[in-house]
Amino acid sequence: MTFRPDKSLDPSQVEDQRGRGGLGGPVIVGGGGIGLIILIVAMLLGVNPLEDYTTTTTPSVSGAPSTQECQTGADANKRDDCRIVGIVDSVQKYWGDEFARRGEAYLPAKTVLFTGYAQGACGLAQAAMGPFYCPDDEKVYLDISFFQDLSARFGAKGGPFAQAYVVAHEYGHHVQNQLGLLLQTGSNAQSVRVELQADCLAGVWARHAADTDYLVQPTDAEIAQALDAAAAVGDDRIQQETQGRVQPEQWTHGSAAQRQQWFKTGYTTGDLDRCDTSGVR
Repeated sequence: MTFRPDKSLDPSQVEDQRGRGGLGGPVIVGGGGIGLIILIVAMLLGVNPLEDYTTTTTPSVSGAPSTQECQTGADANKRDDCRIVGIVDSVQKYWGDEFARRGEAYLPAKTVLFTGYAQGACGLAQAAMGPFYCPDDEKVYLDISFFQDLSARFGAKGGPFAQAYVVAHEYGHHVQNQLGLLLQTGSNAQSVRVELQADCLAGVWARHAADTDYLVQPTDAEIAQALDAAAAVGDDRIQQETQGRVQPEQWTHGSAAQRQQWFKTGYTTGDLDRCDTSGVR
């Protein structure tokens, strides 16, 4: 993905907590890889199994890179953390404009970048859990190392637009929260519908990404990166990898094919109203 080099970024939409965590946090262990499975399931559910734990943090490392250095699209084209700033800016610009077009007010949500651990209103965020949205403080939590896991653990091909898909999906949950569509309790089937709708909303943003003036129009190859990432974190793919069998009744996010289908729906139509997943079974 390519950002417009002269476009000004707003780094205030990202809270950079990198270098403050990683010490004093809990370690989940268990025979037969249970700890890893717990963390993967937590990532699928978008909840934090460590919310009853507390952790100590260390001061920021002097001289460490900071997203406050991310000032223009040229920075976003060079650095991963600045790319996240640019994606967040673009996603929120689109939803702000779209809500305004509908006569509604969009309330921005910050992204918290952290390393290892970060404390939030939903509990303790841990890198191995993957990115998630916390409705209690309306923030997205992300350790950039997840993008390495996306390729190494889940087999995604990766790429900048795969990262954009992940961020846009989490902001899809914020949009749902704003519209009263984010169901935090209920059956697995309800969870699947919520997650597939967030995939669709990510596709809607991707369709309009260039309209926000932060990005040039995504190429077909870049959209393919997003679709590949969506498939990589399908429940069937993860179940097959972690337990050697597929159990649809335990799905919480939907299959690889479903996740791709709903991202495509959002991208093809570019229409929030087409992201009605209530009929998904």
